[in-house]
Amino acid sequence: MHKSFGYVRVSSKDQNVERQLVAMEPLKIPDKNLYVEKISGKDFDRPQYKRLLKNLKRDDVLYVKSIDRLGRNYEDIIEQWRYITKEIGADIVVLDMPLLDTRKGKDLVGTLIADIVLQLLSFVAQSERESIRQRQAEGIAVAKARGVHFGRRCLKIPKTFELVYGQWKRKEISAREASRRLNVDFKTFKKWCIQREEM
Repeated sequence: MHKSFGYVRVSSKDQNVERQLVAMEPLKIPDKNLYVEKISGKDFDRPQYKRLLKNLKRDDVLYVKSIDRLGRNYEDIIEQWRYITKEIGADIVVLDMPLLDTRKGKDLVGTLIADIVLQLLSFVAQSERESIRQRQAEGIAVAKARGVHFGRRCLKIPKTFELVYGQWKRKEISAREASRRLNVDFKTFKKWCIQREEM
């Protein structure tokens, strides 16, 4: 008797898995067979995904909402698809793409169609990611050219620094105490000291 499994993934902790879980509800997948992760899909080194693979057996069915939930990298998706369907002998069903259902058309033509669709979708997904990265890089370059500052703002050295710096230099207080008095972290105080000594 085959078992049903579900794999749900979002890329970061602040993203919501609800949409994918709702799509899985009609499938009546037992809770213990539902693997949920909030982790990047850049590779397949993911704890829940690894647990899923260990439990997946021949003739089981793995459901994913969309192909990019499985992974982000074109070659890796193809490799995992091959591993699950050929080496383990389980089936994969992509809910958003009915053509990607390995339970159907187990003959040569059905396998060929599924493989072509999978490769095409994986290629499109990767192309879109590369396009997004390029647009981000271009946007950052334009913003920098306009003088937009990225990252944390540099703290302005307060007027009381010279007094506290002098006390620290004379070994009247520790660097930690000096940081506390200036209301900054230890690294910031040390950075200001280096700047002061380079003057």
